[in-house]
Amino acid sequence: MCSICIHKLPKTNYHTMPDNPMFRNFAGRVDIKAAAAYSFYGKGTVLQKLVHQVKYKGKKELAVYFGKWYAPSLKHAAPFSEADYIIPVPLHPKKLRERGYNQSACIADGLSKVMEVPVLTDTLKRAKNTETQTNKSRFSRWENVKGSFMIENPELIRNKHILVVDDVITTGATVEACINMLKTVPVASVSVASIGYVPSEMV
Repeated sequence: MCSICIHKLPKTNYHTMPDNPMFRNFAGRVDIKAAAAYSFYGKGTVLQKLVHQVKYKGKKELAVYFGKWYAPSLKHAAPFSEADYIIPVPLHPKKLRERGYNQSACIADGLSKVMEVPVLTDTLKRAKNTETQTNKSRFSRWENVKGSFMIENPELIRNKHILVVDDVITTGATVEACINMLKTVPVASVSVASIGYVPSEMV
């Protein structure tokens, strides 16, 4: 990835807009402090091609770079900068074995290196191996991930501000399920960050 290509990615700048469309996408569904994405995501875009390289072509180092590219923006924007821990959306162990890595955890590692916020990968776990969310309706996505997550070592995150990280957010159903589980601990608050965001009119 050259700097020119990175510069051409359509940035959302949502980290500077508290009441942005991504944040409103979660409003009324789950309580969060903030939500932001690095770039808009759609079919045929450069970002889609890059994410596919990460998820299906073994380019895990690219996911780390995604995090490093986005981190300076989040490091200087509250409340993202106030997070106690970063927690990536987990993969089921079976899918993790197949892929060899969790792309969201790689993004989280990149964020962590710049933001200097520790990553927790052993606290939120996926208990159910769900079907892919691609081509599912909003309701079907929610049904697909309901009850999919569990918490281990809850004492680590009790009353903490958690930054949940995913690669691409479409309807937000998966992240919503993660947040609902984190709230059972309970955590103090949750913010959300992703590399790609699909606007609601494109879902």
